[in-house]
Amino acid sequence: MSEAIVASQAPGTDLASVPGASGARQFWRRLRTQRAALVAAGVVSLLVLLALAAPLLTAIEGQDPTTYHPSLIDSARGGVPVGSFGGVSGDHWLGVEPQTGRDLFARLVYGARVSLGVALGATVVQVLVGVVVGVAAALGNRWIDQLLSRITDIFVAMPLMIMSLALLAIVPSSFPRPLLVALVIGLIAWGNTAKIVRAQTLTLKGLDYVSAARLSGWNTWRIARRELLPGLAAPVITYAALLVPMNISAEAALSFLGVGVKPPTPSWGQMLTAANVWYQAAPQYLLLPAGALLVTVLALTVLGDGVRTALDPRAASRLRVGTGRKREAKADADSKKAAADAYSEKAATDVDSKKGAADADSKKAATDASVNADASANKEAKA
Repeated sequence: MSEAIVASQAPGTDLASVPGASGARQFWRRLRTQRAALVAAGVVSLLVLLALAAPLLTAIEGQDPTTYHPSLIDSARGGVPVGSFGGVSGDHWLGVEPQTGRDLFARLVYGARVSLGVALGATVVQVLVGVVVGVAAALGNRWIDQLLSRITDIFVAMPLMIMSLALLAIVPSSFPRPLLVALVIGLIAWGNTAKIVRAQTLTLKGLDYVSAARLSGWNTWRIARRELLPGLAAPVITYAALLVPMNISAEAALSFLGVGVKPPTPSWGQMLTAANVWYQAAPQYLLLPAGALLVTVLALTVLGDGVRTALDPRAASRLRVGTGRKREAKADADSKKAAADAYSEKAATDVDSKKGAADADSKKAATDASVNADASANKEAKA
């Protein structure tokens, strides 16, 4: 079956919901009308670029995230950086870390690598497990559906922070910590993805083109791959875009609690943990990672909402600014006014046509009556 048929029949989706040439063009056209989403996409792109270019940027600065600079620390004041604004200089663009003297800019850009990498890795795991379990539950028999649904409910009810703390505390320290954090978050928090996929798959399974494929002799795997997965693309992509900021916050929380990424590997959550006693003596040490985390989560959330609205134009955006809501409302009002004017004009035309028809009927009746009267008079005269 063609992707266009999938898009036209799947509830809550249209042609833009399916990854095709025409659908992609419509998606980008709708996304470009949302200024807030475009700004958020630019911010996310800049953050990703900074994370990828971290080795180059730190080489230009001449620093690295792990080297100590004890000469830049005032031991008499408890380890506060020497100089104004936390030791900002030409050699240290954002200053240095209290007590250790490590370069803050280098740790911030390398921390972006860890935080974004863990969030994206956890999102990939969540999506893969959720899609597999959700599709299997929807296409299986009643017992398989009940079993997988109850397992999904158990994982949805699990408190993410408590389970992550327990699992991360017992795993040997030799295991790569960023990979471990991504796996733990992804393998615990896939339940909501599976529920969304199962509900959408049950809806798609009852459509005519899926029934036709089943009657044609296609097996379950082929139906899922050729007919169902294209229709699941829109809700899965939308939910994945909203999962990334949630996973960044989860990684930061775990690192803040001391069970996430371990030193000397930099992470925004780990930097916040170390900065919780320096917010008065060296406020930039707290404000820089907190600000980076806030901007990243906010940009990804706005971008996720924009993607959701572009993929499903019938779903209104939850944002209040930068989404073209006024233009859309004005366009809707203009279209409604044009439709009302057209209806009024059509009604007036119908009235005129009915009046003309009534006048014609009256003239015809009068003519017939006159003819009948003349015929009766002639008949009487002959008699």
